[in-house]
Parts: sequence; C-alpha cells; structure tokens
Amino acid sequence: MNGGSLSILGLDITEERAYRHFLRNPGTGTEDIGVLLHSPREEVEKALARLDELGLLRTEEHGVSAAAPETAVERLTEIRLRELHEQLHQVTRSRHLIAELTAEQQTRPLATQGIERLEVLRQIRDRIDDLAFFARQEILSVEPYTALTAENIAHARPLDTRCLRRGVQIRSVVLREALDHPPTVAYLRELTAQGASIRAADTLSERILVYDRRTALVPVDPSDTSRGALVTQQAGLVSNILALFEKIWAESTDLSTLIDTHTAPSDVLSEMEQRVMEEMCRVAKDETGARNLDISVRTYRRHVADVLRILGATSRPHAALLARERGWI
Repeated sequence: MNGGSLSILGLDITEERAYRHFLRNPGTGTEDIGVLLHSPREEVEKALARLDELGLLRTEEHGVSAAAPETAVERLTEIRLRELHEQLHQVTRSRHLIAELTAEQQTRPLATQGIERLEVLRQIRDRIDDLAFFARQEILSVEPYTALTAENIAHARPLDTRCLRRGVQIRSVVLREALDHPPTVAYLRELTAQGASIRAADTLSERILVYDRRTALVPVDPSDTSRGALVTQQAGLVSNILALFEKIWAESTDLSTLIDTHTAPSDVLSEMEQRVMEEMCRVAKDETGARNLDISVRTYRRHVADVLRILGATSRPHAALLARERGWI
C-alpha cells in the first residue's frame, strides 16, 4: 500500500489508511480496525471522525463504505485549495510585521541614550532572557517574589542551568517568605547544588538585575511592575545599583542556614514511599510501578503525590533529579 500519498491533500497516515481500508472493504464494520491498521484505538477513532466530517466515509445499514475516489480527491482538493488561499491571503497581509519587528530593533538604543524603557511584559522577558544568555561572568539579582510557579521555573531552568555550567557566577537574594513554598525551595536548592549563591531577606522592596556588572535592569516603579522596566549601561547608575545590591546581600542570610539541605530520607520517607520513589524514577507507567510493588494504581499515585510534596518537586522528572542530588536513590 502506498500510504501517505494523500498527505498533500491534508490527510495524515492513519486517515489515509482508514479511507483505503474501506475503499477495499466496503460495507465492513469499524470493530478492531485499530488492530488492522496497527494504530491505537483513540487515534483510529479520531481519524474515522475526521473522514466522516470530510464526507469521505458513509455509514450504511451493513457497515461503513468509502466515498468514490474521484469524489474524495475532488473534495479534498477543494478544501486544500481553500486553506492555501487563506494562507496566501494572510501572507499578503503580513506587512504589519514590519512595524512590530522594527519596534524590536528599536528596543536596544543603549549605545546612544544610555537608558532604555521597556513597557511590554513580553519585551521585558525577552530582554532578561537575552541578557542572561549572553552573560559571561556574573548575574546578580534581588527578587521579592513569594513563590515561583511551575511555569516560572520551567522558563528559568534552561537559562540558569546554561549560565552555571558555563561558569557564570549567580548571586541572588530572595524574600524569606518564599521559603515557605516547597516548589520554590526545591528550585533554589537545585540552583545551589549547581553552584549558585542564594540568600534570603526578611523584607525586600527592591527588584534588581545586574549582568556582568555592566548592564542593570530595574522596574520603573518597584511597587507596580506593570509600568515597565528600565535597562541601563550608564556607569554611574550601574555603580549605584551595584552598591545597593551589595548592601542587601550583606544584610541577608545564606540559604543553607535557613533550610535543612541534608535531611536523611529515612527521616521524611516511609519505607513504602522510598520504594515508590525508586519505582517512579525507574519506570514510566504508574501501572507498572504499582504492579511491581503489588499495590493498586490509586494507592501508588497517592504515594507519588506524597513523595513530590516531601521533595518539594514540581514534577516527576524534577523529583528524580532532587532525589539523585540528595543521594536518596
């Protein structure tokens, strides 16, 4: 069978194979068709539903039959041409992108003005990512958040890890209240294990980011970050911001003295939780782990949730990483 030749008309492999099957076997049923097509049942059901929506299959009294080839090709061609026409229409209307891209270009006038103002959250995030990516020596930060979301951590981890592996020194001061949030603490521990230096302060109002002691980013209004951020390379301003950072750093407490980073697993995990953690790191499916431990899937998943909570992990891969770092597995 020459599967895939209808892909140019918008059908995927499973849809095409299902159409060809009923073309060869008109009036047959849909039972066990997944076995015939060697595809998961849900994938086949989705394919059959789309073929029915496209009018390429019809249900008759004794089973399902395929539309005639000339009808199918004509219908698919009409739909595909309509899609291509719409795409072409969108492309011809894309000149508005010039203004948007020009705005991106104009967000870097530091060399001539010395201070740049960013007012759009996406631009601020992009600039922070760029500055971190190109940092060579040191990143300093004061961040008064009370908790990091899973999205925050997932976004920050690749850049933070890349910087630390390249030998960039990271010093960060966070709000002590953030240490009450297990996922946040877990990520801070993860960073310190990779070489970052982190301290906590009882109160913080400042928000500071300094890259290579050369470029600083601060909010326009520390009490209202929605008003945007300022980026500067003016030596005098950066020097004053560095002095403020060092003052906050000196008055803060090292993370290691505030949290116990050497808790033995026997102190926090039951025997079953320890076994579940080991299975969780070894097998991908809950059903397999539960079967290996001779417990129900529901009980296994409850223990997994407890392990994640104890570790302060945001996901199972994160839990495996933390467990290995602590020597628990």
